[in-house]
Formats: sequence, structure tokens, C-alpha cells
Amino acid sequence: MTAFSLSQSSFTLQNYSSFPLSRPFPHFQFPKSFRAAENLQFRIRYKFPKSIFPSESSSQLSDEDNEAETDADDDEYDVAAEEYEVVSGEFGEYGEQDEYDDDGVTEDSVGRESRIEELKWQRVERLRSEVREYGEEIIDVEELSSIFSFRIDKFQRLAIQAFLRGSSVVVSAPTSSGKTLVAESAAVATVARGKRLFYTTPLKALSNQKFREFRETFGDKNVGLLTGDSAVNKDAQVLIMTTEILRNMLYQSVGLASSESALSNVDVIVLDEVHYLSDISRGTVWEEIVIYCPKDVQLICLSATVANPNELAGWIGQIHRKTELVTSSKRPVPLTWHFSTKTELLPLLNEKGTGMNRMLSLKNTQLDSSGDNSDKNESSRRRKSRRYNNDLSSSSKNDMNSIRRSQVPQVIDTLWHLNARDMLPAVWFIFSRKGCDVAVQYLEECMLLNECEMTEVELALKRFRLQYPDAMRESAVKGLLRGVAAHHAGCLPLWKSFIEELFQRGLVKVVFATETLAAGINMPARTAVISSLSKRTESGRTLLSSNEMLQMAGRAGRRGIDERGHAVLVQTSYEGAEECCKVLFSGLEPLVSQFTASYGMVLNLLAGAKVTRRSPEPGDGDVSQSARTLEEARKLVEQSFGNYVGSNVMLTAKEELSRIQNEIQMLTSEITDESIDKKSRKLLSPSAYKEITDLQEELREEKRLRTELRKRMELERIFSLKPLLEDLGIEHLPFMCLQHTDSDGLQHLIPAVYLGKVDSLNTSKVNNVVHEHDSFALNKDFCLDETKSDHQIEPSYHVALSSDNSWYLFTEKWIKAVYRSGFPNVALAKGDALAREIMTLLLDKEETQWQKVAESEFGGLWSMEGSLETWSWSLNVPVLSSLSEDDQVVVFSETYQNTVELYKDQRNRVSRLKKKIARTEGFRDYKKIIDIAKFTQEKIGRLKARSRRLISRIEQIEPSGWKEFLQISNIIHEIRALDVNTHVIFPLGETAAAIRGENELWLAMVLRNKILLDLKPAQLAAVCGSLVSEGIKVRPWKNNSYIYEASTVVMNVITLLDEQKSSLLQLQEKHGLKILCCLDSQFSGMVEAWASGLTWKEIMLDCAMDEGDLARLLRRTIDLLAQVPKLPDIDPLLQSNAVKAASVMDRPPISELVG
Repeated sequence: MTAFSLSQSSFTLQNYSSFPLSRPFPHFQFPKSFRAAENLQFRIRYKFPKSIFPSESSSQLSDEDNEAETDADDDEYDVAAEEYEVVSGEFGEYGEQDEYDDDGVTEDSVGRESRIEELKWQRVERLRSEVREYGEEIIDVEELSSIFSFRIDKFQRLAIQAFLRGSSVVVSAPTSSGKTLVAESAAVATVARGKRLFYTTPLKALSNQKFREFRETFGDKNVGLLTGDSAVNKDAQVLIMTTEILRNMLYQSVGLASSESALSNVDVIVLDEVHYLSDISRGTVWEEIVIYCPKDVQLICLSATVANPNELAGWIGQIHRKTELVTSSKRPVPLTWHFSTKTELLPLLNEKGTGMNRMLSLKNTQLDSSGDNSDKNESSRRRKSRRYNNDLSSSSKNDMNSIRRSQVPQVIDTLWHLNARDMLPAVWFIFSRKGCDVAVQYLEECMLLNECEMTEVELALKRFRLQYPDAMRESAVKGLLRGVAAHHAGCLPLWKSFIEELFQRGLVKVVFATETLAAGINMPARTAVISSLSKRTESGRTLLSSNEMLQMAGRAGRRGIDERGHAVLVQTSYEGAEECCKVLFSGLEPLVSQFTASYGMVLNLLAGAKVTRRSPEPGDGDVSQSARTLEEARKLVEQSFGNYVGSNVMLTAKEELSRIQNEIQMLTSEITDESIDKKSRKLLSPSAYKEITDLQEELREEKRLRTELRKRMELERIFSLKPLLEDLGIEHLPFMCLQHTDSDGLQHLIPAVYLGKVDSLNTSKVNNVVHEHDSFALNKDFCLDETKSDHQIEPSYHVALSSDNSWYLFTEKWIKAVYRSGFPNVALAKGDALAREIMTLLLDKEETQWQKVAESEFGGLWSMEGSLETWSWSLNVPVLSSLSEDDQVVVFSETYQNTVELYKDQRNRVSRLKKKIARTEGFRDYKKIIDIAKFTQEKIGRLKARSRRLISRIEQIEPSGWKEFLQISNIIHEIRALDVNTHVIFPLGETAAAIRGENELWLAMVLRNKILLDLKPAQLAAVCGSLVSEGIKVRPWKNNSYIYEASTVVMNVITLLDEQKSSLLQLQEKHGLKILCCLDSQFSGMVEAWASGLTWKEIMLDCAMDEGDLARLLRRTIDLLAQVPKLPDIDPLLQSNAVKAASVMDRPPISELVG
């Protein structure tokens, strides 16, 4: 076994035990009577699904490229005029207004359903027999609907009818409304006809789920699963696969009928979750499938509700075949929206559902949080509300964030309301893995299960531990026995499947999950809780879109079990009910094309004869029939969804933009100084004109002096603050107040604790940001000559942590007050670090995602969300009202005081001069000219805003696919992968065309490199792991953790490959192309350790990685290794080593069962 060394991670964090709990509940338990009643009711109504864990292991589904199961570190409001809308190829609407058909499922019928459900496969077999006997003509919507043990909905019936008419179908309906039933009906009809159906999904877990479900309906022999490294029954009539695999199959079938291609005997392709077309990293795949799909194959596209399903259907109808659109705006289980605060769970919307519940307005929250309950009647409340409005312009506005913070509920607060109102089970969305885990720990003493349910969980855990001992997540067992669990990408896939099964069996009452759970996985609940309206992304903290919110809320409401689903939004320090309603009513987002070219696309479309198989006769330039000219390829690329949308709206948008820009130019010319002077000269008498122009010139000069004095005043203020901050920061961390004014003119006061000057702190990340990024550059042109100051002053950047757990990066410009009190800069215990050192360490662990709050010529004000570790520090920052003015220690210099007086005098001089102008003879007429100019300026502002929106829209729909296609074709021609002129493909191009990956050319260059031939299987796996580790991270909260280092041989190979990577990046840059070339040795040692035979417990001992991340990295590595034996022109020795490495690595607990 290869020897490995351990490298200690530099990340250290405080223990979770320090996590502040404002409402502990060590002995909290819900009433037994409630639990027993709830359990009895659940058992009557719920049918336990078949276990997902078989007794025998079967083939696995590989980790597809850019799998959506990753976390960021971490439509009900838009009611259509018609419930359903069916649009044919011509998009003519059927004017049907029938009432929505509810299932009307009773508890008795559910029991009958469970009995009938067992015979579902027999119903399918009966239909197949009847078709063989009587012919295909007997297949109609009634026959297909009889397969199901309940009455199908109207939109499902309409979609099935469209399919039976031979049309392709686009189905757009809310999450959990039953879109899959349409695909299942099509599969029944297709199987009965003796044809084949391909079913594609975007996610590995979703493919596994569909594979299990379809086998229950059609039998094991009729359903297959196609993966990157293996195939399960690949010739089955119903074949499940991910979209990337189908795209790769279609590359060689472009322009051919299905009977002549890899789609032989395939009648139907189902594209599930087709709204992934808008996904930035993977959306191209869906568009390619539609473009390349043979026209004799029907497409069934299933989409969540989006704003432009008609454009999607129109596009498919134009480039593929006649397509009908079926939309539904209603859910089978109605959804009610709630809002949770610290003390209440209230309806989010008013009675009509048209706006926010007025009881949730900020002023009412303020009144309720004041603790004064004496105003019981409505008139008293109105009087108190008026008093609130009068005060709102002053201190109350500055305390809005404080009001919100006071109303933020703990997890137990919201859970108590859910349980009391019989709203469990619930899926609780938290946008970080650590947040999910902490929430489970927080509820470990809260019992949600009765004794019988706890016994069932214990038995399930014992069975799981026996079958998959390495997949046990011991830290989660205590929570499971209480009825709570976490579900996120940091967990092993086997463990997540286990949680899903327990949840479906009613043995888990609350699942804390990241948003990936909303993407098609079958875990419906009675309630969906969305813990925050914003989430952290690579570009900073961003608000959820309405589509994302509705996707998560769509998990609520179980068909046939719940009469109503519940979506609960939660008050946070950043968002309240107003922001929630704003997102909810903002309107659906449209599907936007993300079509981009790739090396694989270009090589597969342009490739002709292979140089290794060309005729030996000189001058033989024949190419294979699959070769396409650049013009033919262009016609394919320009069939993208973006080009279709662009052709319809681009011309109109550009015409309007041109009109707006012309109007802005004309209006701007009307408000220039020359234009105003010309109008004044024409309208005023000569004496009045001269008097006003002389006074205006004098006013401009006085304003210039006022501006200069303001600069001097600010600089003198900065000069006074600098020594004060240095002196106070020595012995303790003083409290301070920051201030800024937003774009609406609202002043914000921010209480914070001062950490220190950036240059004096031992924090490399913040130092690098401040000194290397142009956005933070300071204007150092304030010298003696300009400001008339007695000394030259330069602003500096400082750091503070606010009471709302946000870091602030600021210059002295933004400091309003500094106080004597603060955090003592001492160690809590002997040997511990000082307070400033601990906070600096926490700051350095943050991902530097600073967002600009305000800017000025004296430097900007930036903020960044704190972490869970800084939360306890921020809670100890006092509110401003508790800090006395007597405690302020700002002592300004005499020069500053004199400058302030001079500034006030100058400001008064400007004011007096304005009044003097107002008393002149021609001022009334002159004011009319100025007022018109101001109105014109406001109009210009509105036109510019409209212009920016149009430009943004045009940039979205501007096709870019062909430009990238040409750039890539130039690169592969120059690097000798393919001759663009003769279409001859060289060995490098052959290999790249057959690979699935982010950068196919880069992967081919590595795998064809002879230095890999000297590697042992485990070392080869380590190198392959370095090629697929994009997005895998070390978790900073893993204290004193380690990762294995790669062997010297592996590191030497990666070093040599890095030179090859640099040359490709330079070539890409030369042609204006940016495609990632992944090569990261950080986790190669972990892959090498696993491939060398280390056990899972050994490799995870004190590991700095989450189990799910490591499993994902290993699955990606196995997937790449499994491709190697199938790639053309690869050395047999390398292929043999790849097979050996993949075989060793593909073992529990990362080998994932599919049935």
C-alpha cells in the first residue's frame, strides 16, 4: 500500500457548543396525545412505498458532468385568465373554462388504491395483449387513464390526447402537479405498440428514482438504465438516462432518421425538467437534443411553470415537428402561504390573496414588539400607528433592521407552531449544509416521534448499519431518533436515500435540506419552510427568484393525503414579509437560452474521415457521410432557442432602443448651459438677464468654495479619528456607529464592534482585496494645495462586525461615533487567543464576497455576511439606544472645528445668494426655464433606465453560439485535432469527440500523454481525480482536520501536466475563448488513498472534507476512468490500468444502488 502523509488543515473554528441559543429546550416534548393521533391518522392515509434498498447490489449510475447536486457554500400568485391552455403548432387557444377536477381521494379510496396499485403492471400487460390482438387503434385516452387507480386531471388528459394525435407535447405545470403521469402514459402506449421510449432526467438521483418507479410499472425486463460506465438492460423498451448521454448518442445521428441512427425503433423521447434549459452550465444540452433529434421521434417536454412556455413550444414546433402546449396554473393540492415571526405564524397574504397581510407590515411589527398590549381596540391602534408614522422619518427608520432582528424566530419557535397546527411533516430549506446540520443538533432534545415510530427508526437504522456500515452518519442518529434529519450534498448518496425512505414512511417529521431537494426528488411533505429569501452564491448574497421560491414551495401538499399544502416563509435579519411578497408577486421568469459551443460539439459535427483509417491512395480526401460543412453546422447552431426568441423580439427591441436613444440625445441638448442661456436671453429683458447671469456666476463660485470646504472638513475629521482609533484599539475592541444614506435618501445607522485597521490586522485575504482590487482603490490626490489643509491626509480601510452579523469594510468617512465601551481584548481562559485574534481568524476564514453598500471620494463602505461562528459575537453588540452620548470619545481637533464653522458660513452664503436671485426682476420667468429643465432631466433618467433594461434583454437574446463555434474550430484546427478544411479528424480529435467532460480537448490531451503509462492504477486514479475536482472544497468548519497528500510520483506528473495546461489556456486566450481546464492536486491524495484500498473509516478519520464531497469526487473519477477503455486510440496499458483503478474504487459506500 502506498504511504501517505497527513497535512494539517489551516482551518480551525470554535466548537458547535458555542452556538448561541436564545431559547434552549433540553426537555421539550410534544404532547403524547397529539403524537398518537397524528400517527394514527398518518397510518390510515399513507401507503408505505417499496424500500429503495435491495438485498443485492446492481449497477450504478455515474456522476454526470456538472451534476446539479451541489450546494453553494455555503405559480400561485400569477393567476392566469384560464386554468388550462392548449396551444397547437399554430398556437390557437382552446377556450375551455371547465372547473378544476380535484382527485377527491378519501381515506377509503386510498386503501383501495394501495391494493389496485399492486396490479398496475398487470393492467399494462393487459393493454399490451389487447393491442397485439386488436391493433394499435384501440389505444386512446380512456384506455391509458384506466392504467391509473384514480381519475386523471384535465391537463393530463389534454396532454395525452395531444400525444396520441402524433404531436410533440410541452407540458408546463406547477411542481408536484403530476406531469410525470403524461410521460408514463406515453410509455404505456409506446410499449404496447412494441416501440421504445427514452426518458431523460437532469439528475443522477432523479434517474435512479424513475428507474425504480418504471420497473414497478413495466417489470424489470422492460426498463433499463444507461450510464457512463455501465448499462442495465440497455436494449429495454423504456430506457432511463441523463440528458448528457442522450446528447452524445445524437451527435452521430444528426440529419438521419431514427431507424438509421442510434435511436433505432425509438418513437418517443421524454425530456423531464426541461426548464433546466435556462441553467448556465448545462442548458446547452437540452437545446442540442431538440436540435439533433430526428423529426420522426415525438418529444414530451415536462417543465415547471415558466413565463414563456409558448416560446418553448413554438421553437420546438418550428425546428422539430408539430408541437402542442398544455399548461396548468393550478395545483392538485391548494397551497397556503404563511409567515413566521418570533411569536406568531400568520397568513402571508390578505384574504383575497392579492397583497400582503397588513398585520405583517413593519409598523405593526414595531407596535407588537414594543410589548404594549394596552391598545386593544382598532382606533387605539390607528392612533398609535399615526404616532409611529410621524416618528418614522427620524430614529425609527434607522432601527428597521433592529425591529426585524427582534422578530427573527428560532427554529423551535416556528416548529412549535407547525406542530400545534398539524402542519408536519415538513421539508425545511436552509441554504447551507452547516445550517442544516446545526438545525438538527438544535432539535436533538425535541421529540417528534412516538414510541412505536422510534422503534421503527431504530430497526431501520440497525438494518442500514448491517448492510452499509460505512455509510452510517453517526452524528445524525440522535436526531433521527427524534424525527429530524438533514439532507444535503455533504451526505453520502446512500444515506440521503435512507433519509428519503424514512421520510416517505412518515418516520421523519422534519427534513432540513438544501435547495437541491426541490429539483424533482420525490419527497412531498405537508409543509415547505423556506428559511431565508436570499442565499449566498459565488457572486455574493442574492435574492431567490420567484421560480426558485415556487419550486421549493411546490414540495408542500401530498396528493391524496393532504387537503392543503403549506408554504412558510420566515422573518430574517435581512428580509421581512414585504420582501417575501415582492418576490412572490414579481412574476415568473422566462426560459433563457444558454446555448454555447463546446469542443465535443464542434468535433462531432464537423468530423469526417479519420486519419488512422484513410485510404492509402495519394490524394484520397473522401470524408464520411457524417461530416458537415461549416455552413451546415451553422444552420444547426442557429436553430437554438435563443435565436428563435431573438428573431421574434430582437428587431422590436432594437427599434425601441434606437428611438429612446434618439429622444435622450434630443432632450439632453435642451438642458445644456448653452440652451438654457439661449432661452433666458430670449425670454428676459436685457437688464434682468444680466442681473441673473451675474448672480448665477457668483453662485457657481460660492458653491465651488462650499465643496472645497466640505472636502477639507471631511479630511480634518479623518485626521482626528485616526489616532483615536489607534489608541482605543490597544486594550479593547470599542463599539462604534457607522452611517450611510441609501439611494432612496434613507439614513442607516449601524452599531458595530471595531476590529482594527486592515493594514494592522493579520488577515491576508482582506489585505489582498483592499490592496489588489481596483474597486477598493482610494483617491490619494487630496494634497495640501487642493484642500488648504495643514497636513496631508489619506483615508484608510478598517473592519468592524455589526449587530446584524455582517462584516463591514470602511474608511473613516463612514464613522459617526466611537464609544469608550467595547469587548475587552483579553483571553477567556489561560492559553486562549485574545478576542481580536479570534475575530481576525474568523474574518480570514470568510470567503471574500464583499458587496458595496455606499461609495464616496473618501473610500467605499462594503459589507459581507458573517458566519455562524461570528453570530455569538454580533449578538453582544448593543443597540444604539443603549449607548449613551456621554460614552462617545470622538474629540475633534481645533482645525476641524474651525473648518466646520467656515463650511457653515459658506453654506449660509450660498443660501443668501439663492434668495437674492429669487428676488430679482426676471426670476419668475427664469424659474420656469429651470423647472422645465429639471422635468426634462427626470424624463431623461426614466428613459435611460428603460434603455438599460432593453440593452440587458438584448444581451440575453443575442445569439453567441456561432461565434464560439468558430473560435473552437480555429483552436482544434491549430492544435491538429481536426482539419476544418478537409474535415479529417486526427487521433487527438477522435479521443476528444468521444469524451464526456467540461473541456473535452483538455481531457484528451491528458489521457493521450505518455507520462501516464508509467503510473500504477491508484496513481492514474489520483491524476484523473485532479481533472474532475472542480467545485469540491475543504470545509472550513472542520477543526483540526486533514486530507491525504498525493505521492511524489503523482505530484510530479501533475506538475508536468500544468505546463501543458498553460499552453492550452494561452491558445484559448489567443482565440478569445474561456473554457475551464481543471487541474487541482489538492484532493489527489484522497483519490489515491481510496484507490490504494484504504477503508472508508480510515480515509474519513479527521477528514477536512464532507463525506458527500469526497464521494462525489470519487464517483467523478470513476466515471472518467470508466470512459478510458471505450475511447479511441488510447494505449491498451492505460486502458487496462483505468479498468483496474475503477474496479477497486467502485465499492461501498460510494457504489450507489439503482434499484
